[in-house]
Amino acid sequence: MTTPSSQSLLLLPPPPHPPSFAALRAAYHAPLVAAVRDIRSSPALLEVALPCPHLYGNEKLPRSALYAETQRLVSGLYKLICVLAAQEASATSEAGGLDARVLLLAYPRDGRLAHAVSGGRTEDDHQGPVVNVGTLARSGRPWQTVYAVQTEAGEELLKNFQAAGTSTYSILRVRGGTTQLQGQENPEPSSDDVRRHVAVAVGGTFDHLHIGHKLLLTMTAFAVESAVNVEEDVQRSITVGITGDELLKNKKHAEFLESWETRQRAVYGFLSTILEFGPAGSNLKRTEEVHNAGPNGHAVNITLPAKLTVKCVEIWDAFGPTITDESITALVLSGETRSGGNAVNDKRRERGWPDLDVFEVDVLDADETELETGQAEQQKFASKLSSTELRRQQSERARAKRTSRV
Repeated sequence: MTTPSSQSLLLLPPPPHPPSFAALRAAYHAPLVAAVRDIRSSPALLEVALPCPHLYGNEKLPRSALYAETQRLVSGLYKLICVLAAQEASATSEAGGLDARVLLLAYPRDGRLAHAVSGGRTEDDHQGPVVNVGTLARSGRPWQTVYAVQTEAGEELLKNFQAAGTSTYSILRVRGGTTQLQGQENPEPSSDDVRRHVAVAVGGTFDHLHIGHKLLLTMTAFAVESAVNVEEDVQRSITVGITGDELLKNKKHAEFLESWETRQRAVYGFLSTILEFGPAGSNLKRTEEVHNAGPNGHAVNITLPAKLTVKCVEIWDAFGPTITDESITALVLSGETRSGGNAVNDKRRERGWPDLDVFEVDVLDADETELETGQAEQQKFASKLSSTELRRQQSERARAKRTSRV
């Protein structure tokens, strides 16, 4: 995975309600554009802190009850980033481009932070994907610039961020947008008949990690129950099934496919961004590579504090560990692949296992009303969400380079 030459943080103010794409664009387009245009180095990492009022004070609720609203916010923001990338003609996933990643912040709309008492397990406070402003501020990440939005809510968030941390960053204020609030906000979600999941899975090729992958991985991590809601001796897990190299030989532009090892490192590299917030020098993870006989026998398992293991499993078929590991109770997939969830549950029923709960993420697409110049930007947008297109671009660059040498 390419090491970024610069790393920045954008502190967004709390989102509009309801968070339609149009409302998110009105609120966040201006600060995102300002941050992206200010970043001169390449490759660059931009971490975008997204305050989620519906998560603040709801730590005891099942993640399942909070999933839908969280997914709506994260998918809308990633879609906006993708639209912006198309309009700015910047690569948001390729080496040499801007790599934007959304961080979930449990934060109240009015910015008034309660003085909550820690539950006693310090490592819980250092683990995402949901963190509070204090954990973010004290994470010790090497941000060269912290972008703050010039609105009342943006200034309040910056004040709380600076008060909670000990590091000094270069602060750059950027223009804010318009945040609309309509209707009743954040009634307490119903947790009746909602399962808590400690073992959640997702699967895919994860070639040339792009925004669609980031959304999938973020929501998979979110669907795993928070450590504060499970017994201390319960081991939680995120299982990422990554298609093995042998299954990909017939893919378009297969010569530019990344190896399984490269894809595994990219998957965990992204997950570490949203999961690990311990201060500098507190890296306590343990990594183990296993090679067992049979399907799904090859895996890289990374165990983090607070009893969480990320299992990157090499898969040989469309089902992966969902039909070899009975402990998995939920599956995250995109809306366009929901039939795969049905097929998995059919196989589990054959084994006498309970069905998986299936969580969906939105399919990220855009029409010409969102892409102001029409067809050209539509193609650029699509290219940010397609591993095949990214490989095609690599193929064209390689062909052009060979031609230039003749």
